[in-house]
Amino acid sequence: MTKKPASKGGARALKTRVKKKRGLKNSSRRWLERHLNDPYVHRAQAEGMRSRAAYKLTEIDDRYKLLKPGARVIDLGAAPGGWCQVAVERVGSTEEAPLVVGIDYLGMDPVPGAVVLEMDFLDDDAPDRLMETLGDAPDVVLSDMAAPTTGHRRTDHIRTMHLCETAADFAMSVLKPGGHFLAKTFQGGAENSLLEQLKKNFRSVHHVKPQASRAESVELYLLAKDFKGRPDDDDVADHPDEETVPR
Repeated sequence: MTKKPASKGGARALKTRVKKKRGLKNSSRRWLERHLNDPYVHRAQAEGMRSRAAYKLTEIDDRYKLLKPGARVIDLGAAPGGWCQVAVERVGSTEEAPLVVGIDYLGMDPVPGAVVLEMDFLDDDAPDRLMETLGDAPDVVLSDMAAPTTGHRRTDHIRTMHLCETAADFAMSVLKPGGHFLAKTFQGGAENSLLEQLKKNFRSVHHVKPQASRAESVELYLLAKDFKGRPDDDDVADHPDEETVPR
């Protein structure tokens, strides 16, 4: 499992303070200070990763072994590309034979070994475009999508849960039997209907909060492992269900 980065050698950077400025809200100043002092931000910059979020996926994959060599991956909400970078490295995707396809309505620099569609996943034609680009059913569907926050926890939770539910519906419609689904949600609990659907369609469901998630953050990751397959799948894996692990 990925260890929490040590602050040794970076003590000066971890004491950065942002001066009060006219027009800068205190809440914005505090967020900026947290960002500048975040050891995962410093690590991402040092290691050439697009975002600190890369280490969230790294930790989860180290523990649950989702991204195996040769696996095909779809990354929903890919910008700025941290999860694509991790997926490309771990599945062995190349520019000649890409195994990772991302999508985001925000523009981003290319990630070598991945194909990224600049479009909204909620567009009607997005699922078909993703599948056409990937060329085969995915082994893993990732979603780090989150709605822009309003500051109202309940509203933010509902909006992000909608994205999570949409991503889950997509995953269950395209995954290979035995595939995995990982998506961001917020503490406050996933909607019961979504959890029930996932428990029916996957052999285990977990709530995960990696160390790379800020302690004060309400984000969680919902991990559904080992897709049972659709009724029309002829190659559904035939092995006993695993126990679902509650949070």
